[in-house]
Amino acid sequence: MSRPPVSLEARALGFLARREYSRAELRARLAAHAPDADALDAVLDQLAAKKLLSDQRFIESLVRRRAERFGAARIQHELRTHQLSAEQLAPALEALKASELERAREVWQRRFGEPPASREERLRQMRFLAGRGFAGEVIRKVVGAAGRSSSVAEEPDDL
Repeated sequence: MSRPPVSLEARALGFLARREYSRAELRARLAAHAPDADALDAVLDQLAAKKLLSDQRFIESLVRRRAERFGAARIQHELRTHQLSAEQLAPALEALKASELERAREVWQRRFGEPPASREERLRQMRFLAGRGFAGEVIRKVVGAAGRSSSVAEEPDDL
């Protein structure tokens, strides 16, 4: 026995029940099931009017999920793939940049926990943070501070 066809709105609600989606992302997921573009846009408009679909809420959700592990550049790149306007992204990106040094320290601490013992290790740690999307200045501060704290601790007391 076959199941009755699922409405476009029901499919959209199923996706939104699992996580937040940007309008563009949800549109792409539903496009194959829509009879035409107008019907799809009508369903998306209806969901937005009911506040079930919100690009702003999507931005906040993605930033919350990613901020613990990634830098502002990487999160910004991911957000831009969702066809969101610069005006929508500006507040979230400012908040990310303001907390980037602290977040980079936490990522570095979880991954390495100890200062680099050699130049190669220092470069490896810096590449790791760069790959996570942290800014170069932030990376230098995090890895540099770790290196300075270890060299100060290793110096003998001459008093």
